[in-house]
Amino acid sequence: MHTRTFGKTGMEITPIGLGAWAIGGGNWQFGWGSQDDNESIATIHRAIDLGVNWIDTAAVYGLGHAEEIVGKALQGRGEKPYIFTKCERTWNERREIVPSLKAASIQREVEDSLRRLDVDVIDLYQIHWPQPEEDIEEGWSTLVKLKEQGKVRAIGVSNFNVEQMERCKKYGPVETLQPPYSLLNRDAERDLLPYCEREDIGVIAYSPMRSGLLSGRMTKERVAQMPDDDWRKNDPDFQSPRLERNLELAKMLTEDVGFPHNVGAGVVAIAWVLSNPAVTGAIVGARHPNQIEDLLPAAELRLSELELDQIEQFMQKHPVQV
Repeated sequence: MHTRTFGKTGMEITPIGLGAWAIGGGNWQFGWGSQDDNESIATIHRAIDLGVNWIDTAAVYGLGHAEEIVGKALQGRGEKPYIFTKCERTWNERREIVPSLKAASIQREVEDSLRRLDVDVIDLYQIHWPQPEEDIEEGWSTLVKLKEQGKVRAIGVSNFNVEQMERCKKYGPVETLQPPYSLLNRDAERDLLPYCEREDIGVIAYSPMRSGLLSGRMTKERVAQMPDDDWRKNDPDFQSPRLERNLELAKMLTEDVGFPHNVGAGVVAIAWVLSNPAVTGAIVGARHPNQIEDLLPAAELRLSELELDQIEQFMQKHPVQV
């Protein structure tokens, strides 16, 4: 698989990285329902075997569980992928999520992540959310220090806007951004992606398939049967009237664009995200080995101008219903 230069981090990463949100399992506020750990480990192994060279996770996924599974999966592996993780989302004994950008908290978090991941250095350490906003400067200056200390190789942010990244620049350059970006969430196109392109900030987009909605495998019946601890069940995009429109988009991506390439909607949706010149890579979540196998062709698929126009025409004819 070919690689792309990841901003100023010095890393060359594959266009697709494995996202570890879902493998954190259920039993927490933003879980995806129960998940078999052996399936998770098999998925990580399969992704690496297929050439994926980075994994994106976070301390909060499964309240530490996803990081532990990533660490366990990589034990004994010869050539290991880059590991990206995040801080700022902490939790208490009642499993309630508590945002913190205090220096002492981040210092504790990085040590916990290093332990769970069983690594000496984290390749990319990111602030998960800009919360509490008044502590952004304290949080970012702490990440700058962690890089100076050699605990992390590169530092970045997730879910930040341009103004917040500008505030960070006073203490040290923002090397990467992780925004949500998909056909169903194009907010990043307004100013975030142009800014990152100008500043040479590496971008890894999350939810390129809008949490499975554009995978081509989502149905109204499947949404109705989602367990109560799957956060998507209460998301507006997974409910009428948006759900019907979104499933119609997935059908079009499969039948009109994917069919000639012998790929499904998910591959087309990811390839569309990767077609933006500001995007370095797309985070693709997978819970089973066959999922990463099915989606990997997106790394090499180049959508033509005609195909991109075809997708754009559908979006204009079928605007998001609120």
